[in-house]
Amino acid sequence: MPFAYILYSVRLDKYYIGSCTNLERRLYEHNSGHSKFTSLGVPWQVVYLEEFEVLLDARRREMQIKRMKSRRYIEDLIAKGRASRL
Repeated sequence: MPFAYILYSVRLDKYYIGSCTNLERRLYEHNSGHSKFTSLGVPWQVVYLEEFEVLLDARRREMQIKRMKSRRYIEDLIAKGRASRL
């Protein structure tokens, strides 16, 4: 299944927004240095996740979140995501 996701690095105190079809593999890539930016923030943890039917929709959601350019928006998404799982 395709996903839009947000990762967090305690080391950098930064978020990374992405999309993929295999989240487990992608998280491994981020945490094993396959991505230049994320290699600086290892370990990354998934803090937010949305599942989609098709990858194009996941990519659109990724771009929508990135366009917000707001840490507050990202942290609100994460908080609402946690609340919806309770």
